[in-house]
Amino acid sequence: MKVNKIIAVKLLLSLVVMVGFTSCSKKSDSKGGSRATGWKINDKKGGFQYASKFKKQATGPGLVLVEGGTFTMGKVQDDVMHDWNNTPNQQHVMSFYMDETEVTNMMYMEYLDWLKRVFPPDQENYKNIYEGASPDTLVWRNRLGYNETMTNNYLRHPAYAEYPVVGVNWIQATEFAKWRTDRVNEKILEEQRYLKKDAKVTDASADKVFSTEAYLASPSTAMGGDDKIVLKKGQKAASGKKGSAAPAAGATNTQGNSPKNVYAQRSSGLILPEYRLPTEAEWEYAAAADVGQREYNTYKGQKKYPWSGAYTRSGKRQVRGDQLANFKQGKGDYGGIAGWSDDGADITNKVKSYPPNDFGLYDMAGNVAEWVADVYRPIVDDEANDFNYYRGNVYMKNKIGEDGKVELVTAESQQFDTLSNGKIVSRNFPGQIAQVPVDDKETYLRQNFDKSDNRNYRDGDRQSSRYFKFGSEEGDDKGKLRDDQRMYDSPKHNVDTDSLGNMIKKYDKSNKRTTLVNDDVRVYKGGSWRDRAYWLDPAQRRYFPQDIATDYIGFRCAMSRVGPKADKKKRPRN
Repeated sequence: MKVNKIIAVKLLLSLVVMVGFTSCSKKSDSKGGSRATGWKINDKKGGFQYASKFKKQATGPGLVLVEGGTFTMGKVQDDVMHDWNNTPNQQHVMSFYMDETEVTNMMYMEYLDWLKRVFPPDQENYKNIYEGASPDTLVWRNRLGYNETMTNNYLRHPAYAEYPVVGVNWIQATEFAKWRTDRVNEKILEEQRYLKKDAKVTDASADKVFSTEAYLASPSTAMGGDDKIVLKKGQKAASGKKGSAAPAAGATNTQGNSPKNVYAQRSSGLILPEYRLPTEAEWEYAAAADVGQREYNTYKGQKKYPWSGAYTRSGKRQVRGDQLANFKQGKGDYGGIAGWSDDGADITNKVKSYPPNDFGLYDMAGNVAEWVADVYRPIVDDEANDFNYYRGNVYMKNKIGEDGKVELVTAESQQFDTLSNGKIVSRNFPGQIAQVPVDDKETYLRQNFDKSDNRNYRDGDRQSSRYFKFGSEEGDDKGKLRDDQRMYDSPKHNVDTDSLGNMIKKYDKSNKRTTLVNDDVRVYKGGSWRDRAYWLDPAQRRYFPQDIATDYIGFRCAMSRVGPKADKKKRPRN
């Protein structure tokens, strides 16, 4: 009897311990509680604040998702040029977003209008900003051709509003992408009531420019430190009303739960990554659109165009014979015979005039060729990297002042570059964070990078030069290679100004130059309205100086995707 009682007591104690353990486990995993400490997240009384209800990255305006994967980069079907600047190599790119179409004249005009309103060209401090961003409309001129119609009308006339912008060099394209980032995030924060309603229009001025990075670094000093514009969550504007209109429909579906009385942070899940130019690997992967093409061996890269088949005309019954892209069909033939066999354009054409590829991207072949982010080299160094390949990294960091705070660019500290053709462009705007190259504080004993400028990594540095001698300190007194020791002996044009502001042009007239390749030439991809079908192959690559514009190169933007590779449902576990 006693034995049974003892057993019963032990069983009862075991149940109590188990119940207690279970309740503790439930409590530690309870809603809003931390799995690390058990503390409550987003407690109204304070503590750790985090967007724990974040679902997925919102798709920015104009973008479509390109799910990443493996592909054969550099596999061209035809190589009649035999220039040996492409070798097939397998690469993997992460998922990213890309513009559905090329950037149009209307999109770029919106940028120019903003610059003109915020940085009036008639003011001395800002006189070069608008002009430096303006496309070169003279690219249409030809010594033996009458193209003044495009020179005078192509950029601004509403008839060309939805045509791709041209006359934009690589530097201008990257600056447009930076501006676009700030305007999109500015709108998001306004919708989420972190910025005063319509501040992006009514309060837009040179001393109150919104910069995404400046806001994230120090919200209280962003936009001139005006607390009537930059609000905390739930804060009322000066008028007594909420700081913004109600969030747009669906805006909270993909964003996190933001507690009140705080500024937006990166951990809020609201701020989108930057708009930028796509890398060469991203552009080629997106253009080839191997996804869905089951009949092709995609790993071997057997696809010739962004569409199925080896022909430039459609084989579908209803539109059989129609051209699938805008390109030069032959000598003196830019569109075909009028009314028959016509591709619908003689110069560029309205975006979305031709079918999209399997990613939903338009004009990835033809219309205009497109700038990509990469610095050009004759090879793609897959031995060094086969994941998110990109040549062009120049690592920078925020400039910190003597007071320990980040320094913002002002009208007085704004920097301008004089390009090789004499054009003056702005490389930063007032309100942005000043940037400086990384130094040995960031690079010391690192294995993944050891300097700020990595454009010529494993190609063009001193060890790569045939003149390099180990143990030698040949070169000038600053450790740089002499002119006869450079890997790429490209012309060295120089444009400068004297103390009176007069331009001094130094043109390199040397007849010993053997290449145009240097750290300032960029890759451009895709055929254009001026190109034969040979260049429509996504793997074809060419290069052009980053500060020169043409009438056949445009661009589109990309954006990295954060989080999962795709929006697929979780696979069931076995």
